[in-house]
Amino acid sequence: MNRINASSPAWLNKVPEVTLTFWLIKMMSTTVGETAADFLNVNLGFGLTGTSAVMGLLLAIFLGLQINARRYIPWRYWSTVVFVSVFGTLVTDNLSDNLGVPLAVSTLAFSAALLTTFGIWYAKERTLSIHSIDTMKRELFYWTAILLTFALGTAAGDWVAEGLNLGYANSALMFGALIGLAAIARFVFQRNAVTTFWIAYILTRPFGASCGDLLSQPISNGGLGLGVVGTSAVFVTAIVALVLYLSIAERNAARQQV
Repeated sequence: MNRINASSPAWLNKVPEVTLTFWLIKMMSTTVGETAADFLNVNLGFGLTGTSAVMGLLLAIFLGLQINARRYIPWRYWSTVVFVSVFGTLVTDNLSDNLGVPLAVSTLAFSAALLTTFGIWYAKERTLSIHSIDTMKRELFYWTAILLTFALGTAAGDWVAEGLNLGYANSALMFGALIGLAAIARFVFQRNAVTTFWIAYILTRPFGASCGDLLSQPISNGGLGLGVVGTSAVFVTAIVALVLYLSIAERNAARQQV
């Protein structure tokens, strides 16, 4: 099988380094995915079908731009993550609200789909490392897995918060604690970096969704009452600022290599 080397100028690694900034943007994008879907669906009156169509189109556009790139470009990558987050949320919402699929069933189904994706990906490429996203095949596996993590995270987060009646605050604390355990497993006990990364990545979705609901939902529903508009605006602004910072840093690094 022919592969393009990650160091080749033809196709460089398409995923950013896993830093604190990476996790900050990732968790904020999950919150935006939750609140933006609610904003378009309820506040603007698009409905689930209309919102899904709009977000599906935008995702297709930005995913095409991302895949067409030969290297990591911050604004393309993170725009795609945000739209995957929104669309992944809508997939679960459509199953629950339009088709009546129980959240527990959705959680199990998306878990199985994600494990299957990882299994096929590893069987074909012998790695699940995000530091090796340097061929189109690997990138397609990567984005399939990312979409499934968002859909799974939405289903699991809603199931825990609503189906098990834990509430948004307790759900956020629980998923935050699980992320902390994944970090301890990696940095204290030196467990496998790839495995702990994907565990943390999956858990950031329900954590971000729970935080988004906690901030945006009315006090009567167990939230803080900030509303979807205010919550989305704050996190979108923060994401744009961080992506702008990453873009400038990437440009400066490229100039230094010339």
